[in-house]
Amino acid sequence: MHALPDATENSRWSTPPSNGRRIALATIVGTTVEWYDYFIYASMAALVFPQLFFEPAGPAASVIISFASVGVSFLFRPIGAIVAGHYGDKIGRKAMLVLTLILMGGATTIIGILPTTETIGMAAVVLLVLLRIIQGISAGGEWGGAALMAVESAPSSHRGRWGTYPQIGVPLGMLLASGVLSLMTGVISPGEAFVDWGWRVPFLLSAILIVMGYLVRRAVSESPVFTQIAENKEQTNMPVVVLFRRFGVLVLLCALVFSGNNAAGYMVTGGFIQGYATDPSGPVGLERTPVLLAVMAGAFTWLVSTLAAGILADRIGRKRCYIIGWIWQLAMVFPLFWLINTGSIALLTIAICLLSLGLGFTYGPQSAWYAELFPATVRYSGISISTAFGTIVGGAFAPTISAALVASTGTTVSVSAYLGVLTVIGLGATLLLRDRPGIGLELDNAEVQSEGAIARLGQSRGARPVRRGD
Repeated sequence: MHALPDATENSRWSTPPSNGRRIALATIVGTTVEWYDYFIYASMAALVFPQLFFEPAGPAASVIISFASVGVSFLFRPIGAIVAGHYGDKIGRKAMLVLTLILMGGATTIIGILPTTETIGMAAVVLLVLLRIIQGISAGGEWGGAALMAVESAPSSHRGRWGTYPQIGVPLGMLLASGVLSLMTGVISPGEAFVDWGWRVPFLLSAILIVMGYLVRRAVSESPVFTQIAENKEQTNMPVVVLFRRFGVLVLLCALVFSGNNAAGYMVTGGFIQGYATDPSGPVGLERTPVLLAVMAGAFTWLVSTLAAGILADRIGRKRCYIIGWIWQLAMVFPLFWLINTGSIALLTIAICLLSLGLGFTYGPQSAWYAELFPATVRYSGISISTAFGTIVGGAFAPTISAALVASTGTTVSVSAYLGVLTVIGLGATLLLRDRPGIGLELDNAEVQSEGAIARLGQSRGARPVRRGD
């Protein structure tokens, strides 16, 4: 595999080692905080929100509506992606990293003091959904900025490894959230105390985490690629318009790739498995704390496999890592529920870990691969909007759809089939994209960046270099 031209390592815009360490810390810490906030909400949607906010809808409907409140934020992720992408391509990656962190943490903290429906009726539901929408807008712009800060600052031969910095923030956030929840449900506020007040504590802890993340992200320097764009005054006037006009097919394929990973990932992170396994009237009926500990084990497996995949992607390419992950994921979607339905916590832990192993291989190389697919001046918009639409297709309502499938069919086989279909779609989209490790990410290489990202379809319609004034 031949690397494409790259000037990064010899450029005056390259990253000093000291800033490289700050970038690693900023992308890991900030993304961890963002996803801690998300996982706390998703877990509460499975564990207590049906009772606290949606109980008037009835036992079955309250669960489905609660999961839908997780999914509704994804509908607003494209707004966050468009806004953050627009300004991230015009005023810089760093400013958007700080803003998205504050938005997410602020909304999460307020949820921790929100009255329930027992106190203020339907107003509680409205406020909860509004705060969830703010979280969605924030998350839509978060990942793109973190990914570009890491990948655009990396030496070309280590982009896969550097690109894992924002990626491992997701399993780290999941580990942190699951650990806090396990402590609350098992030690500090077990049983009814967790329903009464214990559920609020993990949300309120976000206020402390947000200050830590803010201080770290404020200290990091701007991406060297954007510094070059700004110095040359080459910012695109309407990056989103240019993106869809010239790279619409590429956005679609990247969204489909992300949807396959998201659908399987949100079985665990979106709370469906936690809710299904702990439902006292369901076929499994396990306790909350052991299930949360199993999710922690899955998060650790996901973390390790994500790191391994990012490093391996620098050796064998991003696309090959994805293909390995898709095949593994497809092999696991049916055994996942076969093991969970045994009612054994040990087998449930194994099931989650096996699924998480494949997830890492379709997640670890993502930052590097997506950054190498889009030209510099629309790159933030491109990767943010692709992933935002991918989460809607794949992850947004995966827990809701899964709950509805189990309710209508009476079996988890339908859920496994649903995951299998989205996995195959992700694999198909992967095969249609070209691997471009080592391609120059700088503005000077815009012409090469604009060509050949799609393997079998040739260039996307009108994919020509993005020039000044576009």
